[in-house]
Amino acid sequence: MPQSLARVLLHVVFSTKERNAYLQRDDFREEMFRMIGHHVGELGCVPLRAGGWHDHVHIVCGLSRTVTIADFVQHVKVETSRWAKDAEQGSSTFSWQSGYGAFSVSQSNLEQVLDYVANQEAHHKTQNVPGRIPGIVFAA
Repeated sequence: MPQSLARVLLHVVFSTKERNAYLQRDDFREEMFRMIGHHVGELGCVPLRAGGWHDHVHIVCGLSRTVTIADFVQHVKVETSRWAKDAEQGSSTFSWQSGYGAFSVSQSNLEQVLDYVANQEAHHKTQNVPGRIPGIVFAA
């Protein structure tokens, strides 16, 4: 069989350095998501959705069969960091943290993950209420 086929869906998450809120401006954050999609596509991967909040991003994509996860993350981080340092609303100190999370996504859960990434703003507006610890519910 001379042809190869791979259908690997990934959910990748990484944060800004020291969790700085570099992505606080809505317009800059949206442009960052577009840039992420562009650089994902440069690798021959299929960008499905990018989202996030003030200090982190989520990427859902189809991974190319010729790209490792580490190379994928490195390329996206390097190129978007370079762009963010020069962008009109960016910052010369912009940087990503060195680590990342990468998770496989089953076809049956893809829509749920895409919705989760698309709704990051609403998610963090309810999760990041001052005085509230995310994930812990206190009885009234």
